[in-house]
Amino acid sequence: MTLFYCPLSFIPSQTFLIRSHQSEWLTQTTETATLMTKTTSRLLATALSSFFLMGAFTQVQAGQASFVVDAQSGQVLEGSNQDDLNYPASLTKMMTLYLAFEALHDGRLNWDQKLTMSENAESKEPFKLAVGAGRKVTLREAVEGIVVLSANDAAVAIAEQLGGTEQVFAKAMTDKAHQLGMKDTVFRNPSGLPDPEQVTTARDMATLGVSLMRDFPEEFKLFSMRGFQFRGMKLRGHNNLMYRYDGVDGIKTGYTDASGYNVVTSALKDGRRVVGVVMGEKTASIRDDKMASLLDSTLSPSSTATASTTPGSQPGATMTDSQPTK
Repeated sequence: MTLFYCPLSFIPSQTFLIRSHQSEWLTQTTETATLMTKTTSRLLATALSSFFLMGAFTQVQAGQASFVVDAQSGQVLEGSNQDDLNYPASLTKMMTLYLAFEALHDGRLNWDQKLTMSENAESKEPFKLAVGAGRKVTLREAVEGIVVLSANDAAVAIAEQLGGTEQVFAKAMTDKAHQLGMKDTVFRNPSGLPDPEQVTTARDMATLGVSLMRDFPEEFKLFSMRGFQFRGMKLRGHNNLMYRYDGVDGIKTGYTDASGYNVVTSALKDGRRVVGVVMGEKTASIRDDKMASLLDSTLSPSSTATASTTPGSQPGATMTDSQPTK
């Protein structure tokens, strides 16, 4: 096993522990290219396969969306395309953690419990704790690995512990999402790795952020971690907003080619806490700049809501627009 650091040019300001593997899809592409030169029939088959594969992964087009809600009152402060379907990428892990925290509270899990890394969990590239199939991590290590490193293997280990399989756990994720009011969200895996059927909206992700804060206030403090020590190594997170914007204390970033750059952010200033979402941006820096701008406008003393929840409703439970948002 070769361990290496993820280059800064790939994701700024984060050190990752990763297993180096030869990329299977590159090998398959090379083999396909060779076969395409041999016969016309193989060329046609490859073209048709590519067409249908592309079609499957373009059911949802990544588009820019944003949403900011007051975490205490439920007032919607800013919104743009907040109900459009997008791919969540690693924002998915917020729900994985929600269900882990729920299991902690009802006694199905404890912080020192050992989780076994299955071969399935170990296979989830690229970002991972990389302890090896058959080896164990504690629940605390898995949670911190998800919060700081967005470790895919840790998310799958939690899912398999609680649900037996990713598929069973994903159904529980979707059921919980709908219970929380995330009516447009469907989860298909616990990590956020690409799946054309795994979709959400900016509004739903804000609902999840507020729900984590409201339902698990102590565990929510983990999202402010900027790094952690894992078996003798000091590892640093890559949520750059926590380094550049006073008052930001989480929550999660996400990226795939299909989703673009996503982030769910919580921030507190002068007694006002907001949860903001930005989805589908072209670069991490554009995403972060947009979130910083949204926080500037919604956390300023003169900011006013463009919409609000129904009076008396729980924060984050229902967020309905009273007028079109920009």
